[in-house]
Amino acid sequence: MSRPIVGIILAALVVGALVSGVLTSMTTSQGQSSQGQTFTKAQVDLKTDMRKLWEDHVTWTRIFIVETAANISNNYTVDRLLKNQEDIGNAIKPYYGDAAGNQLTALLKEHIATAGDVVSAAKAGNNTALADANTRWFANADKIAAFLGTANPTYWPESQMKSMLYDHLNLTTAEAVARLHGDYAGDIQAYDKVVNQAMTMADGLSAGIIGQFPAQFGQTAVSPATPTPVATQCPLPVQCPTAMKQCPSPAQGPAAIYPTPCPS
Repeated sequence: MSRPIVGIILAALVVGALVSGVLTSMTTSQGQSSQGQTFTKAQVDLKTDMRKLWEDHVTWTRIFIVETAANISNNYTVDRLLKNQEDIGNAIKPYYGDAAGNQLTALLKEHIATAGDVVSAAKAGNNTALADANTRWFANADKIAAFLGTANPTYWPESQMKSMLYDHLNLTTAEAVARLHGDYAGDIQAYDKVVNQAMTMADGLSAGIIGQFPAQFGQTAVSPATPTPVATQCPLPVQCPTAMKQCPSPAQGPAAIYPTPCPS
């Protein structure tokens, strides 16, 4: 057997052993973080599942954006994206009940439908339709934030949920605009930011559930600390498409559809 092949096999064995060790530590009944904090298996499972749901959310949204930019009409993508909203709603049912889960699903499906309107209007260069869709998109985010804040006011304060969701919309907008106008480097950079913010959002949601229902995760109830404000991310600078005479102004909606650099 040649030396390169032996080297590849040995490297694969080392990686497999490392991965096996990581998975074993995560699936024990008690696990410890690198900081020594102990987590139950139920906590790890919820965090992992919530991250998967929101990773699916931004992944299938991206596929929709890419297909729209390429003039591909694919109902399978839309159906899978809408299914993700059902999955997210179902994920909270064990804690908040079926009615609450169904309500969240309905709000998230509205979020997706309005996002489709935003992307379609941006692609068509229809400034009026774009401003209208953008206003409705942020209004839907306000409704989702109010829902979450009512369900879990201690760990999901409405103002923080609103800031978190606005970040999600602004970053997704930057991704869509970059893709639609052929800025592929900017598109990739924007998508990386979308994923990172979605994982932060997922972790905040799972932490809120664990904090509100500690007994279901093998924990003793404690008085919660003052929630740490969610940091608002600066949207990517994106230039107004040349197909439009001017970019929509903030007065046309809760936020400009084309993000501008944060002030210094």
